[in-house]
Amino acid sequence: MTASRPPGNDESRDNPFEVIEPKDGDAEPRSGTRESSDRSLTTPATETIKPQAVFLLAFMWGAYFLNYCDRQAVFAMFPALKADLQMSDQQLGLTGTIFLWIYALGCPIAGQIGDRFSKRILVVLSLIVWSVVTVATGFAASAWNLLTLRGAMGVSESLFMPTAIALTAGAFPPSVRSRAIAILTTAQIAGTVAGSQFGGWMADHGRWRDAFFLLGAAGLVYAVPYFLFLRGVKEDGAPVSTNKSAPSSGSKLAFLELIRVRTFLVLCVVFPIFVFGLWLLYGWLPTFLQDKFALNQSDAAFNATVYLQGSTAVGLLGGGVLADVLYRLTKASRLWLLTTSLVFCAPCLHALGNSDTLMATRIAAAAFGLFSGLLIGNIFPAAFEVVPANTRASAVGVLNLCGGLMSGFATLFGGLWKSSLGIDRLLTLTAVAYSLAGLLLIVGIQVFFSRDHEAAA
Repeated sequence: MTASRPPGNDESRDNPFEVIEPKDGDAEPRSGTRESSDRSLTTPATETIKPQAVFLLAFMWGAYFLNYCDRQAVFAMFPALKADLQMSDQQLGLTGTIFLWIYALGCPIAGQIGDRFSKRILVVLSLIVWSVVTVATGFAASAWNLLTLRGAMGVSESLFMPTAIALTAGAFPPSVRSRAIAILTTAQIAGTVAGSQFGGWMADHGRWRDAFFLLGAAGLVYAVPYFLFLRGVKEDGAPVSTNKSAPSSGSKLAFLELIRVRTFLVLCVVFPIFVFGLWLLYGWLPTFLQDKFALNQSDAAFNATVYLQGSTAVGLLGGGVLADVLYRLTKASRLWLLTTSLVFCAPCLHALGNSDTLMATRIAAAAFGLFSGLLIGNIFPAAFEVVPANTRASAVGVLNLCGGLMSGFATLFGGLWKSSLGIDRLLTLTAVAYSLAGLLLIVGIQVFFSRDHEAAA
């Protein structure tokens, strides 16, 4: 692993991600704005995205897709794992909790590493290691074998996301950044659907072990072209702050800078509440639907993912476009879309747990997915509006730390309270928390955003 060169070196002048500067007579960036602080950015009318940035996005999408296939397949296999490995509901819940907690703890460390060293090497290394762990999961002989491997999966996958998001964001200017991140995040949706559906189908045929073997092998094969492409990618495409008070990425822990940004701290409270509800659905909706509507594992996985994730893709892409359009009117556009997401997701969560028919549950899932996509696609670009550019990977890592710790409780509580409180009541309580989080975000925008955005410029 080699250290990246500082953003200001000569090599960055031929950066493949660099946006073409305006010619004489073209509109110049406004002074005092974030755009003017980036030597590689121009006004929206003159921004040009280089082809290699698009290829980078495509390769990152493929790796992110495999990331979610490998982590999500297990949740569609709960009945098979319960039968073959004699796992209790609590142990099944721990398959999510252990993964998420270890993943969460690893993300800020991975973010700090990603801000200091080669992002290209880090993402490829992560893909290789989690693919090996996925293959090993197919050999699990007991509940504790499986849970140990889920912990190893958390370590290996934590290396990927902070670095991948930061590397992708650095390739695109602010006026199109939400769309780029939204497109990347559709891989999360596709991976969740594909992994769950494939895992459920293989489990129904008594071949859940083979599912892990095949998924892991796919990752190892993909690592070859992934690495070959990234070898030609420079990492200095992230915009460079001209704020002289901002530290270089290697001068101190980025965490010490991030905790001074109050808008970012609000996001660190709001995001965990959101992902608690998200992972409650990811972890327990297939089993909830199977029990409530007498479905088999494959049909339960289908109904728990296709409607939810299909509409999430629409919300992601639409929210990315909308955020970038509104960005020209207000730099807080992404945070306002986060607020909209939380407020409208709340009643959908309640309906998901309390609808009497499968069709009504599908509609509630689709509505939740649509509005949740607004937040999923904009949470990281929103954070990038208020944190220094050289702390982006760390910012993603800290957000994932907060989100992962809380979402781990979602799968754990689902297992602990499935027979007592019930998944339906737990969804209703989460809906109330969503509404409160939306109110907190409104306060944060009004009180903190302008100052934090100006300081980050």
